Amino acid sequence: MSLGEEISRIRKDLESGRFRNEAAVSQGAVVPILEALEWPVRNTDIVAPEFTLETKRVDFALCYPEMKPKVFVEVKQVGRTEGADRQLFEYVFEYAFHAGVPMAVLTDGQEWHFYLPGEQGAYQERRVYKLDLLERDLEECVDRLQRYLSYENVRTGDAIKAARRDYQNISKERQIGRNLPTAWEKLIEEKDDLLVKLIADKVESLCGYKPDEEAVHAFLNKVNTQISKPEYQGVQKKKDTTKSRSRRSFAGRRLSVRIEGNELYVAFQNGPSNRWILPERTDKVNIRRIQDEAVNFAARCGATKGQQDAVKKALTQAKYWLRR
Repeated sequence: MSLGEEISRIRKDLESGRFRNEAAVSQGAVVPILEALEWPVRNTDIVAPEFTLETKRVDFALCYPEMKPKVFVEVKQVGRTEGADRQLFEYVFEYAFHAGVPMAVLTDGQEWHFYLPGEQGAYQERRVYKLDLLERDLEECVDRLQRYLSYENVRTGDAIKAARRDYQNISKERQIGRNLPTAWEKLIEEKDDLLVKLIADKVESLCGYKPDEEAVHAFLNKVNTQISKPEYQGVQKKKDTTKSRSRRSFAGRRLSVRIEGNELYVAFQNGPSNRWILPERTDKVNIRRIQDEAVNFAARCGATKGQQDAVKKALTQAKYWLRR
């Protein structure tokens, strides 16, 4: 059976609730996908189950050559990956880093999270990609699994090269996101001549009167104090230190979701807000990533299921489709 056929079968099994525990996920989803990716699943020195990591075990170690792990795969029950990456970080990442294992995968059969343990940042920032078999189109599912996890790509090192390239692109976006608010502040604080001139010229073109420099400076200072810094969370996921009590306090408040230009804006009434830079409409990968981050942000702040769905609806209404 081809990889695409296996994924189609697994989708049906996921929708019917057939995978009731971790063992069922391993047997019914993980092993068939590995086999379709041309891993010799019957050779337990290459696809090593219950691989020992000092005092703990990881569900699968994908090895090349035999018994030399290249990828660790940790399996969870369907719907139980939330928070499992922290557990993965505590022992799998640490071991993988010191043992030189370049990639780790966390999956519940539906979601496949690909990590680079040896890279910089918190464990969430080491995730290269999240693949949801029920949400992504079939072509993308096949492409991503082959890119990061096929036997040939892992064996030759092409899988880790591709993952690192993708990670570097994401890391670059995070660095841009961290520095955009600072750049904006400095332009205002330093009273950048070009910025002041552009604003003054635009005002004159609109009303026929050109404001003096002090008026523009006063306006910029007011904007900087009244409007929160642009938090481009599509490229930087800010650590959430909000207590659960505070998160619940936003539940029931009006949620505003809108797209302005190429930005997605999500805000709670008298509460937190975030913005994401949207990619081209053909860039399905980053559309999915931004949608996931926006929905997760809303959920962390106590959004209802309907409010979370409103985030997705705003994107589809603006023609940021995932499957077309």
